[in-house]
Amino acid sequence: MKALAIGLMSGTSLDGLDICLAAFEKQDKWTFKILKAETLPYSEDWENRLKNSIHLSAEDLLELHSEYGFYLGEQVKEFIHHHQLENISLIASHGHTVFHQPQRKFTLQIGDGRAIKLETGLPVIYDFRSQDVLMKGNGAPLVPIGDELLFSKYSACLNLGGFSNISLQSDGKRIAFDIAPVNIVLNHLAKKLHKSFDENGELAKKGKIHQALLNELNHLDFYQQSHPKSLGIEWCNQHVFPALENIEILDALATFTEHCAQQIAHVINKNNIKDILITGGGAYNTFLIEKIRAKTKSEVIIPEKEIIDYKEALIFAFMGVLKINNEVNVLSSATGSSYDHCSGIIV
Repeated sequence: MKALAIGLMSGTSLDGLDICLAAFEKQDKWTFKILKAETLPYSEDWENRLKNSIHLSAEDLLELHSEYGFYLGEQVKEFIHHHQLENISLIASHGHTVFHQPQRKFTLQIGDGRAIKLETGLPVIYDFRSQDVLMKGNGAPLVPIGDELLFSKYSACLNLGGFSNISLQSDGKRIAFDIAPVNIVLNHLAKKLHKSFDENGELAKKGKIHQALLNELNHLDFYQQSHPKSLGIEWCNQHVFPALENIEILDALATFTEHCAQQIAHVINKNNIKDILITGGGAYNTFLIEKIRAKTKSEVIIPEKEIIDYKEALIFAFMGVLKINNEVNVLSSATGSSYDHCSGIIV
């Protein structure tokens, strides 16, 4: 079985649209090769529209859902034309998360897949999360199916994006869960200093750890809950951003970076993880990575740039391939849904 698939990923940290073309092949097991990949930064207008989408009226949100779908289609069409690509099997689109409230049985990723199909003329799979939420799951994390079938040589995989999430083998099952917010908070703070992000953690290095704030963050209820569990922007708006409001920005960055490292190291140590693959934008935050290394005996592996940057887009492409072949692409052991299932809407 072979497939050429394009994966689209827009993370909560809003650093751009990831587009990844990969070749997948299954003989005894699945293998992959990333052929072309790039990140398209959002214009200031698109960044603001996506960031503020949570506040829109129903009508305006539906309009944005369609417009963003056409935007995604246009970007993919340009990507295909620029690289002179042919024989593409499908496009798999994560969309951009606006709401994520699995306890209320809904999650919303905008970017209508039908619009992508109209722009590109290619089969599109989208809306990978909703079915899992309806099945009493968290709708997240979804990438563990890729960790299980494409990255199984590592004891665990950790993604440091808007939120940190981990996936690992436990008692013969792949478990996964969100650990803590990362870039969604660090970028928010860096922007107050007119930086888009805290490069290498240099800003955090200049601050002092605010012990009372660190204790407050570490004692939030989420960290005491057992997995499966997931986080959304709503949780940060309620619990994290208010706690940071009256703290000097450099100190807030230093404290929150320490908080992230402590929560991540706690999970690594608790699960006796031998080696861990770290991807996502946070893998470039050398200050955070140094802190994680210092707090755990696990071997921390930072892979090549294309895996750091495009692992999630790669895995959504893979999930699209699994969906089109009617194979399981969501693991209930990771999301907490009723059973393993094959998710996504095909256009």
